[in-house]
Amino acid sequence: MSKRVLVIDDDDSVRKSFLLALEDTEFHVDTAESGEKGIEKAKTTNYNLVFLDLKMPGMNGVETLRKLRKGGHDWPVYIVTAFHKEFLDELKNIEKEGINFELAKKPLSSDQIVSITKSVLNGVRVF
Repeated sequence: MSKRVLVIDDDDSVRKSFLLALEDTEFHVDTAESGEKGIEKAKTTNYNLVFLDLKMPGMNGVETLRKLRKGGHDWPVYIVTAFHKEFLDELKNIEKEGINFELAKKPLSSDQIVSITKSVLNGVRVF
């Protein structure tokens, strides 16, 4: 069974870049345009990795991550953002709550997307 990746980002071009980067890999990619829709997908599908935007309308990435963890999902999460400084206090707070995540700075190239995904899901360091 192929491993599943969920990309939660309000920017359509970002979601498409993940789909394109991972289309020729063994990974199945689902996307959600909001934190709320990502939470809904997480209720019905078991993911192996989540890429999550921070700055989104409605539920931001910090709240989305908190809800994923409260829902019992312990999947690896990469927060991919250009706004980490704006959310620094919130990120520190969720770390203090014991919520694990990795942080990656936008934009990610296709090679970086593939490298992170393979590294996390296959244990292969391709950097």
